[in-house]
Amino acid sequence: MCGIVGMVGRGSVNQEIYDSLLLLQHRGQDSTGISTAERSGVVHMHKVKGQVRESFRTRDMRALLGEIGLGHVRYATKGTASNEEEAQPFYVNAPYGIVLVHNGNLTNTRELTQELFTKDRRHLNTSSDTELLVNVLANELQSSISGLELDPDQVFHAVSRVHERVEGSYAAIALIAGYGLLAFRDPFGIRPLILGTRKHEDGHYEWVVTSESLVLENGEFEVVRDVEPGEAVFIDLEGKLHTRQCATGAQLVPCSFEYVYLARPDSVMNGISVYEARLRMGDRLADTIAKYTPREAIDVVMPIPDSSRPAAMQVARKLGVEYREGFYKNRYVGRTFIMPGQAVRKKSVRQKLNAMSSEFKGKNVLLIDDSIVRGTTSKEIIQMARDAGAKSVTFASAAPPVRFPHVYGINMPSRHELVAHGRTIPEIAEELGADFVVYQEVEDLKAAILEGSDVEDLDMSCFDGRYITGTVTDEYLAWVEGSQES
Repeated sequence: MCGIVGMVGRGSVNQEIYDSLLLLQHRGQDSTGISTAERSGVVHMHKVKGQVRESFRTRDMRALLGEIGLGHVRYATKGTASNEEEAQPFYVNAPYGIVLVHNGNLTNTRELTQELFTKDRRHLNTSSDTELLVNVLANELQSSISGLELDPDQVFHAVSRVHERVEGSYAAIALIAGYGLLAFRDPFGIRPLILGTRKHEDGHYEWVVTSESLVLENGEFEVVRDVEPGEAVFIDLEGKLHTRQCATGAQLVPCSFEYVYLARPDSVMNGISVYEARLRMGDRLADTIAKYTPREAIDVVMPIPDSSRPAAMQVARKLGVEYREGFYKNRYVGRTFIMPGQAVRKKSVRQKLNAMSSEFKGKNVLLIDDSIVRGTTSKEIIQMARDAGAKSVTFASAAPPVRFPHVYGINMPSRHELVAHGRTIPEIAEELGADFVVYQEVEDLKAAILEGSDVEDLDMSCFDGRYITGTVTDEYLAWVEGSQES
């Protein structure tokens, strides 16, 4: 899970890319970077560890010249979060000069690393799969070129070859110096990518492609559509749009966790409103709570702010129970789920949330969260509720039990650190210190997200163990568990 944005404008794009990254900060807080290019082909770049607001000074922004550019906020799922060399964008100088940002996770990195060394004669300087991706693209683009000039047909042929070589999830945006902006999405459309445009006062069109629709709304861009699975979009320097389907057998199977937690509620992904999907999750979760939890065990419903708030409101409404806000959130602490390391996550919970004893004292409390992954945060929150005077604590998750690793761009590499792995629900409740634990049913989550949309399937691999690319083996999962840390 990262946030990416690319723009082709009629004037400088540095400030709008910066503003867009601020809107996408919830998708990653390890590092950030912006690259721009002038029409002459000169490329500028600034990338650094940390969040957007603290990473770009006035002198950095002044140096980011050009009418075309891209940006990235990183949440590390591959490589090392502390390694500044792995911050995106990544740059290769041939052919032409390519800068690339990527959201997702490649699953055949071992094979690609070997191929790039033995066949393509390309050097890799980090363990980042984004560096792999930009080198594969550069190699295929080099092989597709005939003559001095680059045309869209050659670009699309290169992307087709990328799809043939690369496995996993990837929404990518690449700047090709002197030619334009390229964006492409994996053949399953696992990670999101949306295209927008607006008309400049000179009559030409400006373009944006990004992870979430809220960027378009903020910049007063008109939504064109989501980039299709397997599709490539190329925008030349004059603002002309070229598109082509570059994969065979492409089908849309987006990641369900985007709707559960990752995306902002005011975004629309693949035609599905994230906010409305979360309301429907609450409706269905309420039915499950009513089925398994004694009514007298619930006096009040409270959300764990912020992503669970829509579901909690619907649970309270449907159960006919009072809705209250018992936790105050410190908005200057980042999202604990995407912080690296269990110790950091645990410490950050109490820095991030404070329980107001007046809301808890003597009450049977039903807490609603978007999901329970490692259990670190949930356990701390339940103890905070008890310390604030709660008579009993029922903890409900708007998502099903997370029992399997996620390999498509979310930092859940090891099943052994998932609190639901190998445990029954009563055992999970005991581990977390709750009186009762209730989970959303898998089919209810799927139905809540897909209701009223044209999307027919979802990647729910962390819930059901079905890896939709068909290339994830037990051997690969064992290798991931042994080689990656969360």
